[in-house]
Amino acid sequence: MSVVINQIKEIMKTLFTLFIATCMGLTAFAQDEHTPYLTKSLANDGINNVMVSTSAGGITVSGKSGEAPRVEVYIKGNNGHDLSKEEIEKRLKEDYDMNISVNGHELNATVKNKHEMINWHEGLSISFKIYVPEATSTDLHTSGGGIVLDNLKGNETFSTSGGGLMLDKLEGTILGKTSGGGIEVSNCSNNIDLHTSGGGIIAKGCDGQIKLVTSGGGLELENLKGTIYAHTSGGGVEGSHIEGELTTGTSGGSIDLTDMACSLEANTSAGGIEVKMRAMGKFLKLRTSAGNIELEIPAKQGLDLDLSAERISDNMLTNFTGTWDKRHVTGSVNGGGIPVEARATSGDIDVRVN
Repeated sequence: MSVVINQIKEIMKTLFTLFIATCMGLTAFAQDEHTPYLTKSLANDGINNVMVSTSAGGITVSGKSGEAPRVEVYIKGNNGHDLSKEEIEKRLKEDYDMNISVNGHELNATVKNKHEMINWHEGLSISFKIYVPEATSTDLHTSGGGIVLDNLKGNETFSTSGGGLMLDKLEGTILGKTSGGGIEVSNCSNNIDLHTSGGGIIAKGCDGQIKLVTSGGGLELENLKGTIYAHTSGGGVEGSHIEGELTTGTSGGSIDLTDMACSLEANTSAGGIEVKMRAMGKFLKLRTSAGNIELEIPAKQGLDLDLSAERISDNMLTNFTGTWDKRHVTGSVNGGGIPVEARATSGDIDVRVN
């Protein structure tokens, strides 16, 4: 039975990853399918700051080496239909103010509606793809597309109401939010703060001060190091190979953490908790209101246990001293040391050693 359950978990994990990648691909990369409407060279401008604002399109900023510095503009109809250059020019002239300018090594690319109301079917999706030097900061805003950032070192601030975020190889302050898509962040460092109200979050290979919050999807955490806060109100939490300190929780799913070597606090209101510790940090706190707790800890670690549940397994730990009954355990292992607190209000606790 356990083999079948593990296979199901792997299948769900794969489907979740593919779903996030597909959604962000649709929102963020659709503009790359056709020749740019406009290309402007930035080769002689020494860009170190990019500011973009558009109401119905995606934004990509890349500091990848080997690319000529430039800004590309992609335009199509809001309904996804390709338009002739003449039709685009007509709609731009009638309904939009588009400005692309450079001032003091700062690129400004803005699109503004000339009218308070524009017929959506007659509107334009105006997206930007920008290549700049690696040492570039950004301030990006769109209400109708995804945002992609890669290979940048600086202060990156960005938001979208209608698409996903895809971030890779960023170093510095990374502050982003979306109300309508998932987030995938990888190989980023320093100070990371990301929020979404409408999708899951996948974080891999990051380190530093990390904050990840979603109201509408699951969390997948892998190979993270630092001080990490990750919370969801609408899905489960999966994590592996995390070092440093992790605080995580969910109001709507289970928590599954493996190969952990960190201080850990995890809680859920609607699911079980399964934790496998490779090495202990400064503390371990687990809480669930409606599920079981399965905990695996290092055999030779000194611990102070405080456990409470409907039933606690009688897998007696080596060198345990204290009281151990069906519902409560209080005592020390290997002479005491790191505090371990676990609460399962309506479930069982099973403690094992590795």
